[in-house]
Amino acid sequence: MLSQIVQPLVQTQIRLLANSQATRSTLVQTIARWLGYLGVQAKVIHLGTNCEHIQITLSVGKPDSCEKNDWLKIIENLDRNSPTTESSRDTYAAIGLSQRTKLQRLIAYLIQIGTPDRNVDWQTIEPQLRSLEFNESMILGIKSALKVPQSLEVLIQGIDPDVAAMALPQAVRIALLDRKINQEENSALTALLESMK
Repeated sequence: MLSQIVQPLVQTQIRLLANSQATRSTLVQTIARWLGYLGVQAKVIHLGTNCEHIQITLSVGKPDSCEKNDWLKIIENLDRNSPTTESSRDTYAAIGLSQRTKLQRLIAYLIQIGTPDRNVDWQTIEPQLRSLEFNESMILGIKSALKVPQSLEVLIQGIDPDVAAMALPQAVRIALLDRKINQEENSALTALLESMK
């Protein structure tokens, strides 16, 4: 599963960075290498620290698997939208009602399968959902969807590829809340990835 492959690699890199005499150059090379595994041409153009955070600015080129027309559309869309006008909250509000409901149910499903042996504790989950920048109506929809069992096959069927692409990063973060990915979560993430194609 994904966590069994990735976690040891991450732990090894953290130890390497902590014990390196050349932490800056090692981190820059690591970032470029890891993004390179995904076929992304990336270059670190700024690396600094701020309290307990590392701040990184990247220059990203067209990924190997990306068609030139798609890449040009991405660039055009970014040029058209200013950074201050876009937010995840606005994006969720722009999704059609049926797709938004599907997304709410999909997130609920991921939460349910992440805790298969016990009931979902809403008091714990709600702040985590807020940290993922879901708007209020999304959070209420997820809370409602948690009350009934969900079916992955039904949820993935008919999901819009753009909605799947938007949901995938949030789905990964939800699956990793307990720092591991179980078999059902892995299957759900794989199905979501496939539905983007």
